[in-house]
Amino acid sequence: MHRLPPLDAERLTRDLDWNLLRTFLALVEEGSVTRAAERLGLQQPSVSSALKRLEERVGRRLIDRGPGRFALTEAGRLLRDEAVDINGAILRIGTLLREVGEEVRGHVSIAIASHVYCPLFDDVLGAFHREYPAATFSFDVSASRQAVAAVLARRVSFAVCLLREHNPKLESRRMFREFFGLFCGPAHPLFGRTGLTMADLAGQPSVSFVTDQMDDALRPVTLMRAVAGLDVKVVGSSANLEEVRRMIIAGLGVGPLPIHVCREDVERGRLWRLPPYDNPPPIDVHLLWNPQARLNRAESILRDALIARIEATPIAERTYV
Repeated sequence: MHRLPPLDAERLTRDLDWNLLRTFLALVEEGSVTRAAERLGLQQPSVSSALKRLEERVGRRLIDRGPGRFALTEAGRLLRDEAVDINGAILRIGTLLREVGEEVRGHVSIAIASHVYCPLFDDVLGAFHREYPAATFSFDVSASRQAVAAVLARRVSFAVCLLREHNPKLESRRMFREFFGLFCGPAHPLFGRTGLTMADLAGQPSVSFVTDQMDDALRPVTLMRAVAGLDVKVVGSSANLEEVRRMIIAGLGVGPLPIHVCREDVERGRLWRLPPYDNPPPIDVHLLWNPQARLNRAESILRDALIARIEATPIAERTYV
């Protein structure tokens, strides 16, 4: 193995290329040279070469790579934390340069879980648009862990998503609580049957969300599926509620969905509720933001309006069943 040169801090500040850090962050977030190359639109050798050049610039090995092995070194973890802050600052430079006029014209980018059906959120969003019609929005629907990563990296204004655990670098408020149930579609043999018990679900194929895992945000749903005895092999998964719903309706398997979201589908005969009928697992959805992010006026006003509405509304009125 080649010997890395010693770290020269003054030379580093003069010579470090931001594109190398950007490639490094993509590598860290994707956990793979192949996926990082696809995300950046580069060839795999270019990504590997960028990592090598960065390690030479900083004088430290950053990623321990090998067959079936991809782990950050101590230096890599330290550089990742700093690079995330640098990336967020660069992404937000435009905020400092925007005109501060009487009309709020900023853009608000929101990372959002696909099963966010929340009247409180919709009401605040609608009121904000009526008062500040020049502001614009973009919604990035993704798995909750990706939404959290986007908030940490300051790529979005804030997120509405599930939280597996508290991150001390972020702040949050519980926006609402929903309950998940198990459903099947018209082609499923259990569709339309009454008097079902958990025993009727044993061994049935299932579909679910990508976060439906014991170590992820939908852990209570994972436990519900386990108690029901569904086949441990998941036929299909998605981060998007509409796609999970599509797979259930198409008959790929039994799957979990928020009960309040499915009410109309059940009434119209597109979905059928299955056991357990009592004590369905509760899932909390949070408003999440990075206190270190420099927000434009539109972002600040909307975030503060959401926080104010959440704090003024009892949780019973933010619980959907």
